[in-house]
This record gives sequence, structure tokens and C-alpha cells, in this order.
Amino acid sequence: MVARVRTVAFHGVEVIGVEAQVTIASGLPAFTVVGLPDKAVAESRERVRAALYALGLALPPRRITVNLAPADVVKEGSHFDLPIALALLAALEALPADELHGYAALGEVALDGSLTPVAGVLLAALWAAGRQSGIICPSGCGGEAAWAGAVEIIAAPSLIAIVNHFKGTQPIPPPEPRLAAAPAGRLDLKDVKGQESAKRALEIAAAGGHNLLMIGPPGAGKSMLAARLPGLLPPLEPEEALELGMIQSIAGGLRGGLSRERPFRDPHHSASLPALVGGGARARPGEISLAHQGVLFLDELPEFSRAALEALRQPLETGRITVARANSHVTYPARIQLVAAMNPCRCGQLAERACGRAPRCAEEYQARLSGPLLDRIDLHIDVPAVSPADLALPPPAEDSAAVARRVAAARARQRRRYRALPAERRVATNAEADGALLDEIAQPEAEARSLLLRAAERLSLSARGYHRVLRVARTLADLEGVPVVARRHIAEAFSYRRPAILSGSGTAPQS
Repeated sequence: MVARVRTVAFHGVEVIGVEAQVTIASGLPAFTVVGLPDKAVAESRERVRAALYALGLALPPRRITVNLAPADVVKEGSHFDLPIALALLAALEALPADELHGYAALGEVALDGSLTPVAGVLLAALWAAGRQSGIICPSGCGGEAAWAGAVEIIAAPSLIAIVNHFKGTQPIPPPEPRLAAAPAGRLDLKDVKGQESAKRALEIAAAGGHNLLMIGPPGAGKSMLAARLPGLLPPLEPEEALELGMIQSIAGGLRGGLSRERPFRDPHHSASLPALVGGGARARPGEISLAHQGVLFLDELPEFSRAALEALRQPLETGRITVARANSHVTYPARIQLVAAMNPCRCGQLAERACGRAPRCAEEYQARLSGPLLDRIDLHIDVPAVSPADLALPPPAEDSAAVARRVAAARARQRRRYRALPAERRVATNAEADGALLDEIAQPEAEARSLLLRAAERLSLSARGYHRVLRVARTLADLEGVPVVARRHIAEAFSYRRPAILSGSGTAPQS
């Protein structure tokens, strides 16, 4: 007899069906796991053996073979413990083998028979729901699996609880979907004194999902402004939250439940290329993918390695990132909003004319950023040092809630506009519009078109830069609530296009 229990393997956010097959045959006592298992899967023999002993079951002195099919797919992770244990219990006739056929199982088994949460349960539950199958998982992952919808879930605390459930002596109630608690004490724009032009740029970035680069001396408030951007963004739509949850699930970061809050990731500039892009032995998602549908904040932008910065090009353009390794080739969603901050030079004193090596210090520092990367950033804003007079003023009257209402209204206009399109042309924000769609939604009036052409020629804009100016102008029109892109929108969009970081003048060029 061969006992079979379904489970899954993960290739990025792709789910591959796997079957755990167990047979007990005559021969010298042995417990063998085959089917390209990694070290964690191979060690499941001892965890399962100890867990069954804790249940009062001793393995028979016979030859036990576990095959994880298909055999040509590498099996990684401790979540194969539970399907192996259940298949072994079925082979020992402690569980009904026919009833287990309707479930996929994953979970790590502790030595005392309890079940430990694992990564990827949401993806496995969605996979099971698409096949009209149930899922068996640890109780700590039940709230995560419940978001898959109409799927039967057995979220058990231990192996003995699963045995009792199938015997009917102690049924396990279905879990409720778990929603992560909203963060307390959200940062407010009222804490930032002065910097009115930077606050305006932050509002535009939030309204259209645009990338933003802030340039200014140390202590000007760049990090403060970036940290307050999540408070301006609307909550995730249900489909966006589910897509983000899939990435967080495979990364093992969904234990608190699904969240409607947009992620804010701020890796240190010493982060390696795999930490940002993703990688490692299992090609796990990096900071870029974990910031999907949210904000990736890179402080001290030129201090990041050149390879890490150039890796941003693909996700900023396509909304996805490909992790290519010798033994894996995985693509993750990465629709991020990049917010970056940098000093004008290494010492940061260029604007105050106190840099002893100006202008060479600034030239060398800024040369770390390539032109193609800067071309992908929609808004460049100068953040000058705050004067003592501004610091002495009372807090601003306008708080984050007031700005968030304007951002929500602009996003609502975009949502109505794009949801009327066919599914294959649909986007979420103005920052994603391109090609014929951009020409259709951001058609400027005659005077605006004349200014756009003259300024684009004068500044020698690339095709990408030209389109990004149009996207920002469309967002400015949405914030104003007007249907047509006017001359004033084009002029303001151009004022954010080019930074003034070499001159140290503290002002951005105007159109």
C-alpha cells in the first residue's frame, strides 16, 4: 500500500503541486526520503519520528520510503514535515487514507507533535481553492489561509488534534480571516516646519504614485518627510492587499494577518544586492518586492552600491523584478513608489558654500547615480536647511489628514478613469500609464502642448522624461479636479524635473 498526501512547493510566488508518497515494505529497518529534498526536508525524518513517538506510535522495524513527487523538482523548507507525517499515519492506518485525498497539507512538526507556522500558507490555500480542495495547516496560519475564500481549512495545533478531528471526537472549527492591527501613532505632516515646496511635492507623489528624489543638507527634514508619506496614501484595495499578502506569505512575514496598510520599507545603504533584489538559496523576495504596492525609501541614495542602484531600473519601469540565479529564475511583483534622499555632496555642506572641496566633492558624489536611474524619477525637489525663524513658528495648521483627503480625491478620479478601460489596459495610478493610454488621458491643451514641446527640446528630455512630465501634469490636473491638462500643470511638472544639486543655489530650475 502506498499512502498519498498532497502538498506544495514554491518557486517564487508560483505554486507547484507535490505529492508525498509513503510505503512501508519488508526489509532492513530504514527511513528514507527521496525526491530531491534539501537539508531541512531530509531532517524531517527525525522530527516526524519523534512526533509520532510523542503520540504513542512507534515506527515498525521495516523499510519506510518517502517519495516527494515529482522527483525532478527541488523540495525546500520544513513545511513538508506535516504531509510526510500524515502520509505515514495513513500508511499505519491511524488516519483514513481516502479522506486525506481531499486536502493539501503543509506545516512544520515539533518533537512533541505540535505544529509550527511556516511560510507560504496563503499561496497554498489559494492553490487548493482553485482545485476545490481543502488545506491542513498549523493553527498559527489559519487566519492567513482563511483569506483564500471558499476552502475547507483544518488549522490544527498538533498532530493528535488532526487525528481526533478525522475520528470525529474533537472537530476543529474553521478559522476566521485575520486582519493585522493598524499601526498606532501615525506620523503627521504637522511635525514638519517649513519645507512647503517639499510638502507640495510629497502630495503630488502620493496622489499619482510618482517616484521622488529629495536633495538637501543634513538635518533639513528629508527623512521626516519620507516617513510621513504612508499617512497620505489611501489603503490597499482588496486585490492589492491579497497580492501583497502572497509576497509576504512566501517571505514568512504574514503571521500578524493580512493588512490594508501600504508597506514602507527603508533598508540601510549597506544592504547588499540580494537583500534589495531578492535571492539566497531559495530565491526569496527582497526589499523591492516586499515594498510592492507601497513605498521603498532609500536614504543616502549615492551610498548604496552601484549594482544595487542599477537593479532598480527594471522594477521602476516594469513593476516586477527577476531574480536570476544558477539554480533558479524567479519573477516577483515589484510595483513600488521610490522615495530617495541624498545630500548635495559627501559632506552635505555644498548649499551653505562650506564645502572645502566644492565643486569636485559634489561632482564625484553625484557621479554615483547614473543618468538612466535619475531619468526614472519623476519629481526632483530641493530641500534647503530650515531656518531658526521657521523652527520658532507654531506647528502648521494643515495636518496629514487634510492632505490625505485631497490625495484620496485625486486617486478616486484616477480609479474611475482607469476602471472604465478594458482589463488588459487597466492601471492603478497615473505613474503606471504609458503609450497610447498616456496620450489618451493626458492630452494637453494647445498652450500647454506648445510649452511642453519647447521645454522638452530646451532640456533635451528623453522620451521617458517627456512621458514622465506628462504623467505628473495629469496628476496635478487630478489634484485640481479639472479634466484637461493645462499650461500651469505642464509648467509645474517641469519645475520638478531637473535638480539643482551642483550649483548649491538651493533652488530648482524653473520653466
